[in-house]
Amino acid sequence: MNGKRPAEPGPARVGKKGKKEAIAEFSDAVTEEALKKQVAEAWSRRTPFRHEAIVMDMDPFLHCVIPDFIQSQDFLEGLQKELLNLDFHEKYNDLYKFQQSDDLKKRKEPHISAVRKLLFEDFRAWLSDISNIDLESTIDMSCAKYEFTDALLCHDDELEGRRIAFILYLVPSWDKNFGGSLDLYSTDEHFQPKQIVKSLIPSWNKLVFFEVSPVSFHQVSEVLSEENPRLSISGWFHGPSLTRPPTYFEPPIPRNPHIPQDHEVLYEWINPTYLDMEYQLQIQEEFEERSEILLKEFLKPEKFAKVCEALEKGDVEWSTRGPPNKRFYEKAEESKLPDVLKGCMDLFHSEALFLLLSNFTGLKLHFLAPSEEEIEDKNKGEVASAADSTEEGTSHSSQEPENSQAAASSNCQQSSEQTDSTQTEEDGAKKESSVPTCQGELRRWKTGHYTLIHDNSKTEFALDAVLYCGCEGWEPEFGGFTSYIAKGEDEELLTVSPENNSLALVYRDRETLKFVKHINHRSLEQKKTFPNRTGFWDFSFVYYE
Repeated sequence: MNGKRPAEPGPARVGKKGKKEAIAEFSDAVTEEALKKQVAEAWSRRTPFRHEAIVMDMDPFLHCVIPDFIQSQDFLEGLQKELLNLDFHEKYNDLYKFQQSDDLKKRKEPHISAVRKLLFEDFRAWLSDISNIDLESTIDMSCAKYEFTDALLCHDDELEGRRIAFILYLVPSWDKNFGGSLDLYSTDEHFQPKQIVKSLIPSWNKLVFFEVSPVSFHQVSEVLSEENPRLSISGWFHGPSLTRPPTYFEPPIPRNPHIPQDHEVLYEWINPTYLDMEYQLQIQEEFEERSEILLKEFLKPEKFAKVCEALEKGDVEWSTRGPPNKRFYEKAEESKLPDVLKGCMDLFHSEALFLLLSNFTGLKLHFLAPSEEEIEDKNKGEVASAADSTEEGTSHSSQEPENSQAAASSNCQQSSEQTDSTQTEEDGAKKESSVPTCQGELRRWKTGHYTLIHDNSKTEFALDAVLYCGCEGWEPEFGGFTSYIAKGEDEELLTVSPENNSLALVYRDRETLKFVKHINHRSLEQKKTFPNRTGFWDFSFVYYE
């Protein structure tokens, strides 16, 4: 390859059999031998390098930009036309939403074939020389089209054999306000992403490539243009795998047993409908059939109004929860919450609610709740009398106490008394061996927030309980809903959308994972109806038997 520009560059030439053959050549300046040596030296020494034809930077990880990659403007226009005529498939999961073509390695269109040949022959040879990496001839490339609200969230691209990632942009005149930038993240001492430190704006005929490594965290920011699609060809060059550092495991979030608050807290906070024993039985039947239920108008209206007022007032200290390859939202500092919000958190931690949730779900979240074995024995005829059932205080009894609305609360009152009294050794040992626990937080959700499924996502039996606040006018197309999927699958098993003053209960097993979908810029439409709203809040708890 001599890298010299032909006298009359054009989109096509006549091949051996008289067929039109497109020819792609990349920047003369980049292939010039002296410049090539300088780039190779900068790569080897890990030092920045700047030239009008190529820019190499090491912060936050090694990446290069070639502003004018392909020489012929006519060729680029022909390539763009062929790409836009491809069939695109929507790619959608926790990490991304965009449209992608099939793999381009077998496409016969002249311009696509030519750019493939350029990248994986001429450019690969140049790249191997400057990086000193023995790059394989493996072809791994496709076309991506990002439209309004599409995004690809924080990830590192690491997969067996991937060594250098590349993106060739074929966008119209692009402004940073259109979004769609390639954002690069700094990392911490555990090789976890911290924050965006550099953003590369797409432009016509710009090629970006970077070294794939344990710290190459990046994202495609949400596209904000409703008119201009972000079109690009991207893929990876493969070579000998790098040694990865040991997997970092985050410290576990503490789980706590209930706090001793009796039935009075239920009367203070919860809609009396949910304290009715017959209604609890209906809820339990539906929950046991579907493993999920949405309890609307869960808090008393006056209590819920005070909670929302405190959240909107802004006297809450929020901190960002990351790292962004796993989650990005805001968590309240619980020790500094206003009284009404602290009271709501205490409700979810309370012994009374543990027992009420047992009544709703049939799970053994309290020592008074019957175990599966006890229920089976009961079904076999070993049934206590109606009086005994009432005295034991379980919602599984078919008999109503005198005051049906106090069913759960009377159980809680009795449980508090029994907790204070001395247990038998047998009961004590049983309780110690399996004490129900919970963990929870008050979260704020705004545009750009999300959670992701990741390699170390917890998969265990658990009850999720989420109470939503401030989500009037919230639409599913905004994102922010919680999706449950089977491990190893993309298809959603269940979607829970935010709904004001509703408690979502979902029981998941070891094969079920969950994520909160990225909240996109459509969510700003909420402000048209509710000017003071910038998202919503939720009290998110997980209970373990």
